[in-house]
Amino acid sequence: MRVRKLERKRGWPFVVAESILRPTLLSAVAHTWIDGEKIPATGGCILVLNHVSHIDPMLSAHLVYDHGRLPRYLAKSGLFKNRFLGAFLRALGQIPVERLSRNAVGAFDAAVTAVREGECIIVYPEGTLTRDPDLWPMAGKSGAARIALATGCPVIPVGHWGAQDVLYPYSTRPHLFPRKRVVMKVGDPVDLDDLLGQPVTTATTAEATRRIMRAITDIVEDLRGEKAPTDRFDPRKAGVTEIGNPGASRSKKRRRHP
Repeated sequence: MRVRKLERKRGWPFVVAESILRPTLLSAVAHTWIDGEKIPATGGCILVLNHVSHIDPMLSAHLVYDHGRLPRYLAKSGLFKNRFLGAFLRALGQIPVERLSRNAVGAFDAAVTAVREGECIIVYPEGTLTRDPDLWPMAGKSGAARIALATGCPVIPVGHWGAQDVLYPYSTRPHLFPRKRVVMKVGDPVDLDDLLGQPVTTATTAEATRRIMRAITDIVEDLRGEKAPTDRFDPRKAGVTEIGNPGASRSKKRRRHP
């Protein structure tokens, strides 16, 4: 049941997506939405979330859709390489991102335009599934911060927990029985007001990113009932690949060096 009525016309791609995804999610996952009314009902905004499972985008779309918004994602470009899936994602208005590439600037421009046109953009600031051994939010990328500083739009943090019980990071086997519960909690907008009047420098972007990741982590701590590590996990400092399955990379190294 929708918490807030959808005011905008969905278009056929969203009708198709809802008809497939909603019944699938409802049969496989019990969900709890907390403070979803904090998602702005109208106007451009960015939702930023922690990333613990490949099913996260479906769950966040469900959350946003239930609160009267049509979600648009910054999605990895690999998803668009399949002819039919790529065409469908573009019809849904999703934005391809070539991660760790200079071509990512095109995604930034598209996201800024979408926000200025009043869209609700969903971003996973970590850029990939967390590499933290205990699945805490790790060091964030600057994309969400740069979009926010360029547009002045509200940045809404969302923390969630439970999706990893359905599909653990990089696992190919979902665990559907017994039915798992996922909790998603929406926080207050991240306070970036003092940064908006400043030049967009490496320092201001880093500070905005730090605040965004702190806001997400605070919510995840609340949901988990425990404290995150003081030092946020950073794949680059840890020597872990930033994209792709880090376990697969370690396996290749072991095979090369028995």
